[in-house]
Amino acid sequence: MKRAGPLLLAVVPLVLTAVACSGEPDGKAGPTAARPYDESGSAADGRTDDARVAALPPGLAAPAKRELAFKLVSSAENSTLDWRGQYGYVEDIGDGRGYTAGLIGFCTGTHDLLELVETYTERHPGNGLARYLPALRAVDGSASHRGLGRGFVRAWKAEAREPAFRAAQDAARDRRYFDPAVRLAKLDGLGTLGQFVYYDAMVVHGPGSGPKSFHGLRGAALAKARTPAEGGDETAYLHAFLDVRREVMKSERAHRDTSRIDTAQRRFLREGNLALRTPLTWRVYGDAYRVAK
Repeated sequence: MKRAGPLLLAVVPLVLTAVACSGEPDGKAGPTAARPYDESGSAADGRTDDARVAALPPGLAAPAKRELAFKLVSSAENSTLDWRGQYGYVEDIGDGRGYTAGLIGFCTGTHDLLELVETYTERHPGNGLARYLPALRAVDGSASHRGLGRGFVRAWKAEAREPAFRAAQDAARDRRYFDPAVRLAKLDGLGTLGQFVYYDAMVVHGPGSGPKSFHGLRGAALAKARTPAEGGDETAYLHAFLDVRREVMKSERAHRDTSRIDTAQRRFLREGNLALRTPLTWRVYGDAYRVAK
C-alpha cells in the first residue's frame, strides 16, 4: 500500500510508474445505523451484516467493476492501466516506509509485506523470499533496508514470475483492502463510486484507526456529514470524505499531489456518476486515461 505517485513519476520511467433501496443496480445498500467497524468491515460490537451485504447488488465487486477499480488505482500508483504488470515492482520511494513492492504497493515498513511473505511461505516453504523473513521481521515498522538490499529486490522480481506468488498478492489485496472497503461502503449505503472511494483510500492510507489511516478518515468525515445509511445525502458525504482525505494527503510529502482525488474521483462525483458507469475518462498527474467499457 501507500505508493507515492509524484515521487514515483520523478524517478521511474512510465513503464514502471503505478440511501437507496437494496435492489438498485448500482449496488447501494439499504438504510442501517452507522456505527464503528473493525478492519474487516464487521460491526465493532461483534454483530455482522453478512446476509444483508450478500443480498445487495455486487457494485464494485462485479467483475467488470473490479477490473475498472484496479485500473483506476494503477493509474495513480503506477501511471499505467496495466495493473497486472506490477507484481514484480519493487523500490524505495523515499516515503519512510522502506521498500514498496508488488501489485498494491505492499511495504516492508507497514507489516503488510511481511504478512504476505509469511502467508506465502507457509504454503510454499521453498520460495525465494523465505530466506528474507528474519530481516523483514526486523525492519517491520521502519524504513530500514538492513538485511534486504539488492538480494531482496532480485528475489522479489524473480518470485513475481511464479503464478502462486501472483495469486498470493491477489489474495492479500482482496483480504486486506478490497473486500473490507467494499463491504463497509455498502454498509454505509454507498454505491459503486463510493465503494471505490473507500477502496482507494484503504490502499493509500492503510486500514488502521489513526487520524491518517482509513478508519480515522472515515471518522472525521462522519463528523462532517451523514452517510446515506444514516439518511444523509450520498454526494455530500462523499465530498466530505474526499475533503478530509485531501487534507491528510496534503500534509504528507509523499502524497501532496492529490490529482487522484481532484481530477479523477471528484470529477466522477461532480458528474453524478455514482454508479461508476463507463466510458470513463480521468487524469492523474496530468496524464489522461480512458476506459471504454
